[in-house]
Amino acid sequence: MSSTPSSLDLPFQRLRDLRLAMLHLHKALLDSERIVYEQFHGRIKSNVEFFQLVTEHEWFDWLRPISQLIAKIDEATSAKEPMTIAEANQLIEAVRSLLKPAQEGTTLEKQLYRAIQRDPNVAMLQAKVASLAKTAGD
Repeated sequence: MSSTPSSLDLPFQRLRDLRLAMLHLHKALLDSERIVYEQFHGRIKSNVEFFQLVTEHEWFDWLRPISQLIAKIDEATSAKEPMTIAEANQLIEAVRSLLKPAQEGTTLEKQLYRAIQRDPNVAMLQAKVASLAKTAGD
């Protein structure tokens, strides 16, 4: 038996790799945004307070669609019914569509652009996510 993944396994492996890269990017974005928030509002006293801010404060609203997409990928990859290749490709496309930094665009696009400009770690991780999310024809 061969240990090489078949071409049918590639979209699923790509989605798993993309999910992991998105988790790293999301963490870097949270860390970067925390620094900026603290510059304006003062030190966040605890991780509990930070969690509350991330889930409830408008400052962090733009990050929530990223969290929601990661959760959607988690649900799809752990569902009782196996995911289809089309579903995996749709989730990959959702990542491509969501994580497009731009100077002018949606709030998420603009905030992502700003985070990339100020934080080299975010820039590196965004590039990795973008690379993993590319379709074969790109």
